[in-house]
Amino acid sequence: MAWYAYCITEQATFQQGRVRRPFPIEELKGIHGAPVLGYPSGEFVVLVSEFPSNPELSQQAVFDHARVVSDCFRMATVLPFRFGTIFDTDEALRQAVRVNRKTFTESVEKLRGKAEMHLKVTVQEDEAIPQVILDVLPSRAGGEYLTKLREKASRDRERQSKARALSVQVHKLFDPLEEDVVCKKVDTGLVIDIAHLIDTSAVPKYQNRYSTAMKQLKDCRVSVSGPWPPYHFLKGKLRTVTNSN
Repeated sequence: MAWYAYCITEQATFQQGRVRRPFPIEELKGIHGAPVLGYPSGEFVVLVSEFPSNPELSQQAVFDHARVVSDCFRMATVLPFRFGTIFDTDEALRQAVRVNRKTFTESVEKLRGKAEMHLKVTVQEDEAIPQVILDVLPSRAGGEYLTKLREKASRDRERQSKARALSVQVHKLFDPLEEDVVCKKVDTGLVIDIAHLIDTSAVPKYQNRYSTAMKQLKDCRVSVSGPWPPYHFLKGKLRTVTNSN
């Protein structure tokens, strides 16, 4: 039997005592409406659905996966698996938990009572960045090539400095426990995607600070979302624990 895995959590979330056989979780529906089962392994349980051979994972399955993880997150500390995590056999699933048990235990303790918030900061530059600077350098080396290269390098350094300064300012405003920052270049500026790890009890305070951020970051568009499961704050092993995709 192949299993599609959504996330891992503590067995005590769903059972008063430990069990050894998979059990249904009636309140959850998985990809394409499939039943969700709890597959027990010691103190942990992996939320799974039976997975047929030669399956197709549609765009709807992406949303179904995220919904199961989010619904479970409302009840307990969860360690999400990436979309498309499939274990070919029962033994493959059990082995994955055994091999990573220490990592799972440490991660659950680290993330207990924590939530992830997302901020997107969009910075518009004063004028559009010439596309020739961004993407098209002269085909031959020479004075023009070096000039364009210097212009591109100067603009990239300017973006990086601006992104670092904004990240520091945002960090001071929201004061997260941890953060994960990604800066992306766009034709007319840059977009900074920021994930913050915070205490779940601090979510209302975090959301209230959004209005303060809007006032202080006047030249930026700022959007906030969450709370979410802590996707950005898992140890690397949790993302590669699958045997087969």
